[in-house]
Amino acid sequence: MLAKRTIPLIIAALIGFLLIATYFIPYTEQWGATAMEMFIILAAAAMVLGAGNLIMLNLSKISGKKPGWAYGAITLLAFFGTLAVGVFKIGALPTVTSPDNPWTAPLVSQEGVPFWWIYSYVYKPLTATMFAMLAFYIASAAFRAFRAKNIEATLLLGTAFIVLLGQIYAGEWLTSFLPDLTSYVMSFPDTSQAFAQAIGIQVQNGVPLVDMTYAGTAFAEMTAEHQALATQVNDYLGGWWYQFINGLRLENLTQVILDVPQKAGNRAIMIGIALGIVSVSLKVLLGIDRSYLGSDD
Repeated sequence: MLAKRTIPLIIAALIGFLLIATYFIPYTEQWGATAMEMFIILAAAAMVLGAGNLIMLNLSKISGKKPGWAYGAITLLAFFGTLAVGVFKIGALPTVTSPDNPWTAPLVSQEGVPFWWIYSYVYKPLTATMFAMLAFYIASAAFRAFRAKNIEATLLLGTAFIVLLGQIYAGEWLTSFLPDLTSYVMSFPDTSQAFAQAIGIQVQNGVPLVDMTYAGTAFAEMTAEHQALATQVNDYLGGWWYQFINGLRLENLTQVILDVPQKAGNRAIMIGIALGIVSVSLKVLLGIDRSYLGSDD
């Protein structure tokens, strides 16, 4: 019991508190680096155990002719094939640093070698296919979640509809009649459009009128005509009416939703996750949660 339960608990607690201390005590940084090197070694051992478990499970499925045993055979063939190509560096090319020892070269960065071919033309397409299939599950989940059965679901549906429209050209076209900087600049004579465009961009970026520049000329050094035009553009684009109407354009409304409520909700979720991680970590370090040690048998 001492070797199976108590010693692992002590090791986990010491290493855990040591890694926490490295963020606050500079003297312990080297100890933390050593602990992380030990973790890399343990991770490598865990990969060996994971590979053994993969082989045993699929061999059991194949020998018992269980449903899906053919997929197990394909998995093992792909596993051993990739492992052999990677371990024995089949087809590796000489490098500048090791012209006589190509087996020491990194295979993924060598274009055209067998391991690069497997990674680029087998692994990447399979990964892309996996994520592409998620779109159908997301669409199905969205269909169920966006049913306007109550006020909350209706708000969710409306917000999602606005955000989706704001991401495509159709949404921008639907509200193109509302004023924006481009349409406002086009109302000026051709000789003044470049100046109005430059001043309008600065207004949108929150630059005060007295700090505005054009072609390297400060506002105070501009001609009276340019100062009057800059003041006119600043008053119009900075006015509440334009800000309100322009904010109703779907692309702008989408950005507001993403920047304010969505970001606030995302941060709240991340704070909750962080608190959960801290809680679980303390339970593990203090020996309250011992599930990682397995059963008492």
